[in-house]
Amino acid sequence: MGLRSLVWSGEFEASTRLPEVSLAQRLGISRTPLRQAMGQLVDEGLLERIDTGGCRVVSFTMDNIIDAIEVRGAIEGTAARLAAERGMVAELAEECRQILDVLDGAVCDPSNIDFDTYVPYNARFHALLGRLAGSAVVEREVERACRLPLASPSAFLQGQELIPDFRVSLRLGQDQHRSLFNAIQDREGSRAEALAREHARLARRNLKYVISERPNLASRVPGLALVAAT
Repeated sequence: MGLRSLVWSGEFEASTRLPEVSLAQRLGISRTPLRQAMGQLVDEGLLERIDTGGCRVVSFTMDNIIDAIEVRGAIEGTAARLAAERGMVAELAEECRQILDVLDGAVCDPSNIDFDTYVPYNARFHALLGRLAGSAVVEREVERACRLPLASPSAFLQGQELIPDFRVSLRLGQDQHRSLFNAIQDREGSRAEALAREHARLARRNLKYVISERPNLASRVPGLALVAAT
């Protein structure tokens, strides 16, 4: 298990300073690559630097997470609008169709959703959104937004197989994937942007559901242990 996974899992309490020596030994690496990994997580917002040296785990509020989800929706929406206005490269459009076909198959039976297939292909679809715009800048920012704490398109997929309401959410999400792709293909920029923003808000709905209705799933949702109780 790497450093990011340890932080996501709640191995360290929020606001806790990371013990570099013991952590390096646990991960089987020297302190130099450990500090590099910590710097990456600082950039991603999972850790923050301490004035006296070292890093500590960040504590998030519900508002922090909701804001991060909104930011992802805005950036993915921009990518979708630009892709629609500029037109998709044929090879990328075909790749997107293939991904959507696989996702259709994964959710076709609501009583037996194939989570092992859905999770990686859902991530591939969202990564592809950044590439469809034909801009290295947009692609980089979509990738960055998808790493925002608990705003990732995959943030609430672990544990969903246990909850019937989440299975419905996945079917809705896949319908939105299809509608979003169709809007881009039809060169409807404003509609594509609005659909991408609305799609991201599924994560916000799932977050609120887990917090209010299924708090026992905190250990199954990476990063949820870092959300401060209100």
